[in-house]
Amino acid sequence: MAPLIDDVTAEILLRLPPDEPEHLFRAALVCKPWLRVLCDPGFRRRYRTFHGTPPLLGLLHRLQVIQGDPAPRLAPTTSAPLSPYPNCDRSRALDCRHGRLLLHVWVRGRGWHLIVWDPVTGDQQSLPEPGIPWLIYTAAVFCPVAGCDHLDCHGGPFRVVFVATDDYDELVKAAVYSSETAAWSTPVTLDDGCESYVRHRQDVLAAGVSFYYIPYVEPRRGVVIGDETYFTLREGNAIIKYDWAKNCISMVDPPNPNVYEDVALMVMEDSSLGFPCLENSILYLFSRKVNAEGDAEWVRFRVIKLETVIPVADPDEEPVVVGCAEGVGVIFVSTDVGLFTIKLNSGLVNKVAESGKYFSVLPYMSFYTPGMVLALASCLLSCNFFTASVYLLD
Repeated sequence: MAPLIDDVTAEILLRLPPDEPEHLFRAALVCKPWLRVLCDPGFRRRYRTFHGTPPLLGLLHRLQVIQGDPAPRLAPTTSAPLSPYPNCDRSRALDCRHGRLLLHVWVRGRGWHLIVWDPVTGDQQSLPEPGIPWLIYTAAVFCPVAGCDHLDCHGGPFRVVFVATDDYDELVKAAVYSSETAAWSTPVTLDDGCESYVRHRQDVLAAGVSFYYIPYVEPRRGVVIGDETYFTLREGNAIIKYDWAKNCISMVDPPNPNVYEDVALMVMEDSSLGFPCLENSILYLFSRKVNAEGDAEWVRFRVIKLETVIPVADPDEEPVVVGCAEGVGVIFVSTDVGLFTIKLNSGLVNKVAESGKYFSVLPYMSFYTPGMVLALASCLLSCNFFTASVYLLD
């Protein structure tokens, strides 16, 4: 009867919500048979497949460069006991994706370098900078394995894309790092060889925005779609497209340049490029559709009047789109009342943080299952129930 009981127990435990991982750990403390079920690799795979999309475990955020760096911490949104923030003198969070977090850190005696950090396992891998003398920059970290569902990428290969405005020639440059080769690609440059770049420069100068043109890369979180990564420039919301597999860079025209402010990029449910943006407290959501001939166009398919769903204390303070959570259709909007999420499929609004100077929110999404208990099993079995409970759930 033991296998049958284990199967029934597993079916029940599968239904515990992933955004409340403390329930799994409490269940692991009930008895040894439940601990055995929860620590089985087969259960962990079924659990991730059953729930499909990783839950939001924590948040980081970036400020504009002139505002300095925020306090180095990963603010938890659940009770999952994530590993401590890496020890460094200065830190800038650049991206969260596929269970990893990318940091740009400065350590006394070593200078600037990059860290790929897994807050669930505690694994940290240090990378050198790509050799681009940056003025302003952004980056993305992701799993490159074709066909991977990204539900359990811990310990697998990864790529890091680094895009920056060069401090010397003031051109946009990009490079990609491979964990398998432990090396950066040769940086490529967005310059007059790109027709869309020349047109963007002409449009900015013609609009009288300034007497000179510098393509400032916005330090916002980008998106990854297949072999392509997308980021934005400050003027006109122009979009940079970097094909890391081919190591080539180009530009994409946004919908209605110079009309919308406070934009973000996101991946839509059909894996197309999404463009949430604001105008007069109205959220517009565009999707870039590619037809059979290979031509792309922006299609507007969603409009949300934020004043009816998100509280604002001062009517003169416009809401700001500060990020998106891929795979779950969630957009982060900041107001003078707090940081809110909007679920596009249901319209549900939730306050996730107090008000602050948010510029780019980085949602950390991953499963936190009792696979961690395997490393602590000896502690659990040798300590009394109370001590083990406090150790895991404090």
